[in-house]
Formats: sequence, C-alpha cells, structure tokens
Amino acid sequence: MTPKLWPAGATLADALTETVKLTDVVIGKLLAVPDGLEARVYEAMRYSALAPGKRLRPFLVLAGAQLFAVGERSALQVAAAIEMVHAYSLIHDDLPAMDNDDLRRGKPTSHKVFGEAIAILAGDALLTRAFHLMAEGTEGMDPERLRRRIAATALLGEACGTSGLIGGQVEDLESEGRKVNPPTLERLHRAKTGALLSACVVGGGILAGASRDHLSRLARYASAIGLAFQIVDDVLDETEGAKQLGKTAGKDSAAHKATYVSVHGLDQAREMAKGLHREAQDAILPLGGRADLLLGLAELIVTRRA
Repeated sequence: MTPKLWPAGATLADALTETVKLTDVVIGKLLAVPDGLEARVYEAMRYSALAPGKRLRPFLVLAGAQLFAVGERSALQVAAAIEMVHAYSLIHDDLPAMDNDDLRRGKPTSHKVFGEAIAILAGDALLTRAFHLMAEGTEGMDPERLRRRIAATALLGEACGTSGLIGGQVEDLESEGRKVNPPTLERLHRAKTGALLSACVVGGGILAGASRDHLSRLARYASAIGLAFQIVDDVLDETEGAKQLGKTAGKDSAAHKATYVSVHGLDQAREMAKGLHREAQDAILPLGGRADLLLGLAELIVTRRA
C-alpha cells in the first residue's frame, strides 16, 4: 500500500521528490524571515535547512509513519523538525573548529557565507526550533497521541545527544591521527550517523502506534541502513570528486581520520555495505508490500554515487 502522502503507485523516485516538496514547503513557512535584527540568523537558517538535498531523513519519518497510517500534518511536523536537526548538525560539523569545510550540498558552507558567529547561532536556532516544533500543536491532543509524540521527542533527543550525534562527533574528533579498531569505528558511526536515521524510522512508527514487534523490525532496519550510509559515504569520499559529492572530497583521509576504507580497505568496506543491505531487507520483508519504499531506499543508500 502506497502512503497517502504520495501519489498512488508512486515509485521511490516519486516519493523522494514529493518528500522534498512537502518538507521544503513546511520548513519555508516555519522559517519565514521576520522584520527586525534577528532577520540575518533566519536567512542563515533557511540557507542551510532549504539547501538542495535528498531529504532522506524526512522521507524515513514519513515512510515509517505511513506504514501504519498516521495523520499527514503530524508526520510532516516531525519530518520538518528532524530535517532542522540535520541541518544544524551539518552547520556545526563544517565549522573551522570541527571539520573546517568550505563546501556543503554544492554550496559554500554557512560560516563562509554568514561568518562563524551567525553560523553557530543558526545551528543553535535550528536545533531549538526543532524541539519547539515537536511540542507544538499538542494542546488538546488525546492522551494516546500525546504519549506517542512525547516518546518520539525523547527518542530524537537521545539521538542528538551524547549517546548519539554529539557523542559520535566527539569520538570522531578524538580519533584523528589515532589507530582505531573496528568496534570503536562502528560505535562512532552508529552514534554520529546511525542514531538520527534510526530516530526517523522508529519515531515515525512510534507516532503511528506500531506494535513492539514492528518497532523492533524498524529499529533493525534503521540500524543497518544507518551504518551502511556511513560506510558508503567513506567509500565515495575515496572514489568520487567534489562535483559529484557536493562537498570537499578526501578530507577525512587528509585529516587522518579513521574511516571504513582506512580500517577495512575499499573492497571489504563495499562488502560490509552489501551485508548491511541484506540485514535491512531481512528486517522488514515480513511487513509485506507496504514496506516496498523502505526496501527501495535501502538499495539506493548502498548503490548511490553521491
């Protein structure tokens, strides 16, 4: 069954295209530039949150939610919030104190356009707006739907924090120039990349009231594609150029960071990604045809070239 957010019979390409449109309309309205001294930070927020991208994280929220039929407005609200969190993480990741990158999504990074101070504030503002958005519209909500929204919000908070995105970034910084063993590398990337992707899929299922078994399957799927996404990123960083990637190529290698290619080699990294693809398939195949779009996305993540 195709989610109602997308046209009947939608292919994965159709659904991804529609997700970009739907998410960007919501974010565009939420981040309308006001009159006043704060206008500059809104411009910076929009610059990063609406930069060209696949919107994979919003898609995962919508797909996870629509597997079990959840309200369009609620799903889009959470999808927009998670894309804001993702944009915040990219702004901060690119800062001179972090990865010091000049290019993101084919455009100059936020601090190159707005300066470091406004870039930092724009990232902070996107993160806080995201959690504000998660709490909005809950007045008068029936207790069960409110419980689900709170649970999804808690999951997102955990994914953003020291056990997720931030903790992974700290480990990434601490690993520069050091020999990192495979378990440490896996833990790093499950936190830095995988935790937020998992919050998207599982959070969507939580919003829809999915059963414990279904949530477990979504979690296994998300865990697999989250790590596969990072492995493929590492492979592409070694094999593609800046034009294809939309960001500076080869920076991790130049910074002597541990990657799946540096630790396991290019061929083994590719095989690991294929194995994770199989894990993702096995997790959600029992959900039947309604999981076709998620299955398609798992394949896209492993076979992508940018």
